[in-house]
Amino acid sequence: MVMQTDVAGKPTSGLLEQGENTPDIHSALPGPIGEQIIERDEQVVSPSYTRSYPFVMDHGKGCMVWDVDGNRFIDFTAGVAVLSTGHCHPEVVKAVQQQAEKFIHMAGTDFYLPNAVELAETLCRVTPGDFDKQVFFTNSGTEAIEAAMKLCRHHTGRPVLISFLGAFHGRTYGSMSLSSSKSLHRTRYQPLVGGIYHAPFPNPYHSPFANVPTEQLGRACVDYIEKTMFRHLVSPDEVAGIFVEAIQGEGGYVVPPDDFYPALRELCDRHDIPLVVDEVQSGIGRTGKMFAIEHWGVEPDVVCIAKGIASGLPMGAIVARKSMMTWPSGAHANTYGGNALAVAAAITTLRLVEGGLMRNAVTVGEHMQKRLNTWIERYSFVGDVRGMGLMLGVEIVSDKATRAGDHDLRDRIVDECFAKGLLLLGAGPATIRFCPPLILDEATADEGLAVMEGVMDSI
Repeated sequence: MVMQTDVAGKPTSGLLEQGENTPDIHSALPGPIGEQIIERDEQVVSPSYTRSYPFVMDHGKGCMVWDVDGNRFIDFTAGVAVLSTGHCHPEVVKAVQQQAEKFIHMAGTDFYLPNAVELAETLCRVTPGDFDKQVFFTNSGTEAIEAAMKLCRHHTGRPVLISFLGAFHGRTYGSMSLSSSKSLHRTRYQPLVGGIYHAPFPNPYHSPFANVPTEQLGRACVDYIEKTMFRHLVSPDEVAGIFVEAIQGEGGYVVPPDDFYPALRELCDRHDIPLVVDEVQSGIGRTGKMFAIEHWGVEPDVVCIAKGIASGLPMGAIVARKSMMTWPSGAHANTYGGNALAVAAAITTLRLVEGGLMRNAVTVGEHMQKRLNTWIERYSFVGDVRGMGLMLGVEIVSDKATRAGDHDLRDRIVDECFAKGLLLLGAGPATIRFCPPLILDEATADEGLAVMEGVMDSI
């Protein structure tokens, strides 16, 4: 039975009936109702969306979802790492309902909202760093990144930003210009925002530097910034901020080696450059700590947050040193940031994550990773298993010796798992990502992994 975790971290009565934590596929996919909706969608919705397979959502509970034809699936995607508390967590639903009865919207950039103040106080408390902070609310991850870009340039008076190869920070112009996970994201959108440079990211499985040991790879990438970029491309005195995903998301769920972040923090301190950590996908308890950067004991100057913060309602934020928040009234604002419904959901989500779901991510993540690690020997096409907590990736390869990714086989596995009742998503060129709701229990995790093993055994 899928368990809901209460605020004390103890299992409580499940969200589902007995036996509902297994897939139940009884029609063709898509079914007749779903097929009609997809046909209508194709007529009126942009083809730029990245639909991986024909799943048409009807409703969800916990870690399970049902399509419009009544087929039941295990959800290992959580709406792309958004549904921290699972589908329709009763406490989140109640918080949204209660807020909707009071008021739905009153622009937080023009008026004062009590629950937004409460959320800002909580975010200042839970983000790394024992120093004064302030919060700017947004509606999404890409808006949080754009806000951080503007803040860094405004505060420092410098023009240049640095990010890393393989990064994904969003799809609006500023965040797209920082990103480099796929050329498709940038194709036919040039010229991009100027003054942005990309450094190599320390990917242990696909090292940017030959013959550098993994334990020295992080330092090597930081040295590249210092000795190559600062010498030949840009002076550190012109750099307004260095942006980095704590764990690369769309780039393939890449966890950097342990020497990286301490070295990067030291570089930023030496040149008085703000360090901006993108926790849009890795934050809010997903890796077993509230923010993934905490695994390395490093305190960023700005943290960018979205996805899992409000259990599915549109919400983002940046939390920055108060000493950086020197921009005057009107320098940056928005209409919907800090919307009352999203804030109500976020306050409840953070309470649940702190109360037990973050610990659950460690327990169930370790349980899953132990089983995933056996796949490296079991399957000729599984090259690497990596991740933290419930942010896990399995890289599919065509050749273990060369580590060449197999994009087509990855997509085939994802598609065939869908046909058998498991929702997955790819990440990077050839990685399968696991970002389920943080309420996932071991029994449901095992059901999902058994589906995958059945698919991969047949290949």
